[in-house]
Amino acid sequence: MARKGVYETLIGELARLPGVGRKNAQRLAYAIMDLEPERARRLGEAVIEARTSARPCARCNNVSDRELCEVCANPRRDTTRIMVVEDPGVLYQVEHTGTYRGLYHVLTAVLSPLEPSDSAALRADALVQQVRDGGVQEVILATSPTVEGEATALFLTRELRALGVAVTRIAYGVPVGMDLEYADEVSLIKSIEGRSAM
Repeated sequence: MARKGVYETLIGELARLPGVGRKNAQRLAYAIMDLEPERARRLGEAVIEARTSARPCARCNNVSDRELCEVCANPRRDTTRIMVVEDPGVLYQVEHTGTYRGLYHVLTAVLSPLEPSDSAALRADALVQQVRDGGVQEVILATSPTVEGEATALFLTRELRALGVAVTRIAYGVPVGMDLEYADEVSLIKSIEGRSAM
């Protein structure tokens, strides 16, 4: 079997990343190979540094290189609200909008409705304890609208409502700019259920 070249090896490794198909991997590999040597070295070092120093935030489970992530360490955040997300990628996407100023709790896992509920897999104990400690008025569930995301939201709702905190769910539905004629049935139903006053 012929040995793979460095370009093909790089494409193969990039294609193994979530959400990166072969075409995107080829584009990224070409861009990396086209970098000046110093920039390529810095990119490689940044990847290694991120991988070796990354750890979960002690409070919210977000990825950080310190005990508390940037969000939890910020004294200007609204500590009365916690948004529950499935992974750090969703957290950064919400942060990028600049509209949410509360805290987060990152699950890193979701529940399967076919398996017994396991709060340890969700790392929900830390969230429940944070609510028990007081000061939290609302927990916003921002799990995906999948079977697993819905099962996780239902499980957390049961756990948290018993503590007397408001539990809300982000609205799902028709994307902005989409013609309603082309919306799928589930998105349309979620849009109607999540309607708001004008």
